[in-house]
Amino acid sequence: MRHNKKFNHLGRTASHRNAMLANMACSLIQHKRITTTVAKAKALKKFVEPLITKSKNDTTNSRRVVFSYLQNKYAVTELFKEISVKIADRPGGYTRIIKTGNRLGDNAEMCFIELVDYNENMAKDKVAKKATRTRRSKKSAATAEAPVAEAPVAEEAKAE
Repeated sequence: MRHNKKFNHLGRTASHRNAMLANMACSLIQHKRITTTVAKAKALKKFVEPLITKSKNDTTNSRRVVFSYLQNKYAVTELFKEISVKIADRPGGYTRIIKTGNRLGDNAEMCFIELVDYNENMAKDKVAKKATRTRRSKKSAATAEAPVAEAPVAEEAKAE
């Protein structure tokens, strides 16, 4: 029985798993989106979201705590200078997992995990859908097609 065993070991030793999650978290912080398997993405989400929450409070101690997990000073600097400013008013849920289908080689479920505030396409879609509400009638569509049909006739008349 596996009562209360919620932790996914990902088929790795603890040191290998911690190193892999730290590398993936650094890549996510630097590139804002990475492609990986669904199981790794879910493990990464549990790993990186507390670090992003910690980055909201820019103190020496919180920087040291985050550095102890990531072991990459460039990722820590980016996290505290850029990402923490952008997510300052968000109470949680800093990452999004979007499934992309199965991998060709081994049919593993693939997805990409991204930082929510850095996807401009998602933000633009919400604004664009609200802003562009137009109604099109059949009458206007018929008049729009008619000039297109008459244009070749006019060109033939000029040619004669």
